[in-house]
Amino acid sequence: EIDTDDDEAETVEEEEKEEGVEAENPVEVSVESILNLDYRQGTDLPQLKFGFLDSHFICFPYETRRTGIYAAGPVRRPMDIGQAIDDATGAALKAIQAAENAQVGRAAHPRSGDLSFPTFRKEGCTQCKRCTVECPFGAIDEDEEGYPKYNEGRCRRCGTCMGACPVRVISFRNYSVETVGQQLKAVDIPDEFDEKPRLMVLACENDAYPALDMAAMNRIEYSAFVRVIPVRCLGSVNTIWITDALNSGYDGIILMGCKKGDDYQCHFVKGSEIAHMRMSKIDDTLNQLNLEKERVATYEVEITDIERAPKLINDMAATIEEIGMSPFKF
Repeated sequence: EIDTDDDEAETVEEEEKEEGVEAENPVEVSVESILNLDYRQGTDLPQLKFGFLDSHFICFPYETRRTGIYAAGPVRRPMDIGQAIDDATGAALKAIQAAENAQVGRAAHPRSGDLSFPTFRKEGCTQCKRCTVECPFGAIDEDEEGYPKYNEGRCRRCGTCMGACPVRVISFRNYSVETVGQQLKAVDIPDEFDEKPRLMVLACENDAYPALDMAAMNRIEYSAFVRVIPVRCLGSVNTIWITDALNSGYDGIILMGCKKGDDYQCHFVKGSEIAHMRMSKIDDTLNQLNLEKERVATYEVEITDIERAPKLINDMAATIEEIGMSPFKF
């Protein structure tokens, strides 16, 4: 006869021993597999005033202000079960796209496929922390010495940090304060004897610039004295561009960015809002140069404003004709 009770007892003892060994040797989890939720804005996902997650509702509905983390279902907007299922599918596909781009160092959105990345000159940094505070996505922290510390996986290449830097030490390989400064200085400025104004438009490449492009396709006329320079985001505009343009003899400057506020349309969330805050202080520069405040204007332009955008340019041209040419013309 076989004593099954003894066999079962031995089996139980062996299992208990194995469990004891496992308890004494817990599984080690790799640090790289844990989400880094240490953000300047806190660990929670930023929300709108009604509790929905903050995102660009029209163009990037699944995104959050945490790069690589996507929202789906009623946390994003009110929806039924069927819509939530479709929403989850879309968010999952976006997450796959983000992971594939991250493997090769590309931006997922809005500048899909962009391989550029901001760098800074440490020797010129004043540790003012403006770049770390103004970044909408928490992509910049400070190291032990107080210098900017970039997180490549969070950066969306908007250039807001570049526009915030007062000493202009932040730049991209293909986009910098110097390159845009060279563009505006390369424009031919009519002298005082030509009696022709020169206007400059710094237009957001996401909404304002396409609006002007479509206006031209529809043959909507606007002043021939304007020169348009596209920028990644209005938040990337450094105030030195305005000062240099005025000193170079530009008669008027228009900044065209996306709609800001609770119902914002800025592809980089806070870029347009930050630019408006910076430009509200440009009056001091105009006073120092003894120039009229009407020479610089900032507008919110939607991509559908194909008739309004040219009108804004024509209105500025009329204003310059009324107040006169810039005294800085050579």
